[in-house]
Amino acid sequence: MFPFDEDDEGEVSFGESSDAEREMTPEIPKAPSVTSFDDDGDFSAAGDVDGGTLRAFVVAVIYANLAVLLVALGPMVWYFEGWSRIGAALLAAGVLAGVRTYQTYRAWDRSRDADEEDEDEADALTDADAADDPDRDRSPEP
Repeated sequence: MFPFDEDDEGEVSFGESSDAEREMTPEIPKAPSVTSFDDDGDFSAAGDVDGGTLRAFVVAVIYANLAVLLVALGPMVWYFEGWSRIGAALLAAGVLAGVRTYQTYRAWDRSRDADEEDEDEADALTDADAADDPDRDRSPEP
């Protein structure tokens, strides 16, 4: 008649699920595995990037970070410290760094467009040379 067994000795288990709760609880799904860009950790895949693209990216990131820092720091120095010349110089340098960021991107974009045009011209010349070749097999390609 006593609700506790001799083994339990009056202990009540809080926080443990009962059998009914365990049966009603749905299974927890497993997260899918994700592969990252660089599994080795030695940045070997970065060697696949064009040197000009990598250089432009690094330079643009440095200029952009410098622009954000100086554009934020300049007005704060001017307002809180009262250093109007230094604050204005920092602000101007930040704006110039932002302009250099844009110029770096535009130069990279123009060089990429020029490379694509050169490839298109080379393909057009190859097609024209093939059309002039009388020994060329005229069968349609699959």
